[in-house]
Parts: sequence; structure tokens; C-alpha cells
Amino acid sequence: MTQTAFERTLSGYAKEGSLYRAMPDGRIQCFACGHRCPIPDGKAGVCRVRFNRGGKLYVPSGYVAALQDDPIEKKPFFHALPGARALSFGMLGCDFHCSYCQNWITSQAIRDPEAGTNPQAISAAELADLAIARGCEAVVSTYNEPLITSEWAVQVFKEAKSRGLVTGYVSNGNATPEVLDYIRPWTDLYKVDLKSFNDRHYRELGGTLENVCQSIRDIHARGFWLEVLTLLIPGFNDSEEEITALTKFLVSVSPDIPWHVTAFHKDYKMTEPENTTSRDLLRAAGIAKAAGIRYIYAGNIPGKVGEWENTRCPSCGEVLIERAGFGILSDRLTSGGGRCPGCGIPVPGFWKKPLTPRPSRQGIRPIL
Repeated sequence: MTQTAFERTLSGYAKEGSLYRAMPDGRIQCFACGHRCPIPDGKAGVCRVRFNRGGKLYVPSGYVAALQDDPIEKKPFFHALPGARALSFGMLGCDFHCSYCQNWITSQAIRDPEAGTNPQAISAAELADLAIARGCEAVVSTYNEPLITSEWAVQVFKEAKSRGLVTGYVSNGNATPEVLDYIRPWTDLYKVDLKSFNDRHYRELGGTLENVCQSIRDIHARGFWLEVLTLLIPGFNDSEEEITALTKFLVSVSPDIPWHVTAFHKDYKMTEPENTTSRDLLRAAGIAKAAGIRYIYAGNIPGKVGEWENTRCPSCGEVLIERAGFGILSDRLTSGGGRCPGCGIPVPGFWKKPLTPRPSRQGIRPIL
């Protein structure tokens, strides 16, 4: 594979990684995602940002390509620090190639000549300090696939943790046990996009259904706070049979995993399906409820999905957190330590506030 000028620029933001092993034939095997790429010297993996240079794996480090602070509900995490702000950072590249990606400018930057944004150098300490300066309580790796930049995420999260911040991934879930064990000591929250429950569709996107399902089991078993999202696409993943199978799978892992079903709109290369309606979301939410999921949220069409924006007690039905879009109107749960004030049952989530954030240790320069 001949490197483009853009890839050569990115190779300047690289350091030796940790998630790989040497193979007897001179290749190296990467463990950052479920592809487990065997990479020859001078070549890159499927993601095209992790590459073999002289028998060592080099990985992205020391830059951001997207940076924003916004409500943690936008990630979306609805059972983690309600009302908190999260500093979200992204790099470039992905191990999938979804034709409807809403972050294609960053995720498909190396595959698509119309995508791409220049990397901006920044240190892990600067990112953590920026989160404090902007009043954030969490730092989240998102906008591209964080699994393929896990070494950098751990650098950032170590700095964030030293300042009392919560950390999280927004991911396609195409993980490996090795990468989950690597990030677990430094990562609190994990959101998985479960894109379909049809393996043929998953292969069209660049992955396999079984690996994502196994990753969801592994993420839950390792004690990350896990939430799952499905972008509902008419004609792609919205049949009653598929939604039923998907939600029953989640129940088999845990009925307490919050499931977000959100609305598709025409984007990137997928412009043929109709946009998802509120009626579509309400139908999917009803199927999920019948399957046994206890916490269901319909998103992207605020004000038109009724009770499915709020968190209710599954025992007594009391409204515990009332929302409008990504805004919190009332929260009767966090102050009670995650217990319903009506009947007293615990509601699973990451309700604890972080430690008092430490002040910045250096001046904050403008970023993006």
C-alpha cells in the first residue's frame, strides 16, 4: 500500500503501541479491534492508522481532529452523571466503513478523499486540563473509532483520572478481550453502537455481528458502565423480527443495560432510506419493552416520543429523571444515590459524582 500525503502526515503523530505481538513470519498481529490484523512490515491494518514499521506497531498519538464539550446525554449516556458536561475528543480513522456515518469527516478521513481534517497537536495533560477549564466532569473518546487509538486514550485517561474526571468510550464495539483489559483500569463508561442484528449487514459495514455481541458480553462482564444504541434505519434494521432478536439478546446479557433507539437521517452515502419517524421509534421502544429491557430511550426527535425520553422506576413507575432532548428538567435519582425515592429500589447506573477536579497545572492554549 502506497501512503498518501495525508497518511504520511498522520505517521508523524505516532508512537510504538502496546496492543500487538510479533509473528514468526515477520508480521505483527494487532489486538486493538476484532479484525486482529496480521500486518507486514511497511503496511497498515484495516484501520490504516496502525502500521508496522521495522517489526514494531506504531499507533496514533499526540493530536486531536475533533474536540467539543457538550452534555454527557449527547453521547448518549443517560445513566451516568446526569447533567454533566463531557469533553469529547476524536482522532482519525475507523475499522468500519459505514455508508451512513454521521462522523465520516473524521472516521473515513483516510479512505475518502472528500473527508479529512488536519490533526492538531496536543498533549494528554493539555486535554485533561482543558476539560477542567471548561467545567467538564468527564472526558470521552469519540468521533472516530476509539478502539484503534486506545493507547492514546489511555494516556489521556490517566491524566483525566489524576484530575478526578470520569472517562468513557463511544464505540462500534468491535473489540477484543486484550483491548478491553488494556483500557479497563482507566475507563469508566462504554457506549456501543449495535448497528444491526443481521450478520450480512454487519459485513457490509466492515465487521461481524458475533464479534460485536461477544464484545458487549465482555464489556458488561468487566464492569464498565455499558449503554447500547441502535440507529434505526428504515429498510435496513427496522423489521419487527430484527428488533425483537436484538433486544432479546441485550436482555440475555442484562435487562438493565439501557437501550437507546435513535432516528436515522440521510447522511454521507446512504440517502435512499426515508428518515426515521417518531412512530418508528415508538414501535421499536414497544418491542424492546415486550422483550424485557427495563430502560429504553428514544432519541433524536425530542418532544415527540412521550415517556421514552425519561428514566422511570421499573418497579413503581415513578419518573426519576425528566428530560427534554439532552437537557435535564428534574433529577430525583442522583441525590438519592441511585435509588428510587418512591419505592427505594436501586437503579443501575454510574451515579457517583467524580472527585473535586484539581485545578489546571498549566495555561490553556486555544484548541480547535
